[in-house]
Amino acid sequence: MLRKLLSVGVVTAAFAGGTALPASADTLANIIDRGKIVVGVKADYAPWGMRDADGNLVGMEHDMIADFARRLGESAGTPIAVEKIVVVASNRMQFLEQGQIDMFIATMSNKPDRREVVGIVQPDYYSSGVAVLAHKDSGIDGWASLEGMTICGIQGAWYNKDHGLKNGAEVVAFKGVPEVEQALLDGRCVGWIYDDSAFIPRKVNEPEKWMDYEIATPTVDDVPWGAAVRLEDVDQPIGKALSAAIIDWHESGLLIELEAKWGIPPTQWLVDMREKCLADDPICNDVYDEGE
Repeated sequence: MLRKLLSVGVVTAAFAGGTALPASADTLANIIDRGKIVVGVKADYAPWGMRDADGNLVGMEHDMIADFARRLGESAGTPIAVEKIVVVASNRMQFLEQGQIDMFIATMSNKPDRREVVGIVQPDYYSSGVAVLAHKDSGIDGWASLEGMTICGIQGAWYNKDHGLKNGAEVVAFKGVPEVEQALLDGRCVGWIYDDSAFIPRKVNEPEKWMDYEIATPTVDDVPWGAAVRLEDVDQPIGKALSAAIIDWHESGLLIELEAKWGIPPTQWLVDMREKCLADDPICNDVYDEGE
């Protein structure tokens, strides 16, 4: 897909040495000039972004980032290294706005208010909904049962308000996933409001640890995840290159392969997106249309 962009001249200028680039194309030119892309990543969202036993940052999104850097390097004719900056839900957009990172792939739901702050590229690459993981004896058996319950959440997550507070729960927000996990296991809260995609791998891959916990509410508000560049870059070479990579990841089945590699139960959303991309459905192009 990146070669397709090159063929129509969208990225050609960025790979021509940088001297004739307009100001809005500086991000990709700078990446190529310094031979490095700086990316915001998650370290608290296994298995999309986490640390392994040796402290290395690994996961499905980290594999995607490595592949994107490889594509840029092959098209530019020079290796592109990856510098990773760990972000959390409460600071990933700020880091991008402030220029601390060039882009991020960091488990972020593609929401309208976020598209006003950062350049979320099209198409989306994954999807998840909101649910509550709770102890079997918590008394939680649906969203209405959250009334008066103390549940844990992540700072900066939109659903703390939309599905926690609005259902009468007291939400205790923590900076990162490890703190929430420990609070839940310690009994400081009876449930954890978060993406269902985070709960399912835990139940599958760590059954003993989570044997007393269950997804206690229906999954609601299924929202796709978007990768982001700076707002001014979304329609510029770096944004278009990232879009091209995501389209190819869908068409080639790479995202489905990575899902299996990291022990994530198969999702119908990825299967459906691959079919749409192979059929040239507009939802799988590089332009956001209202309603997508």
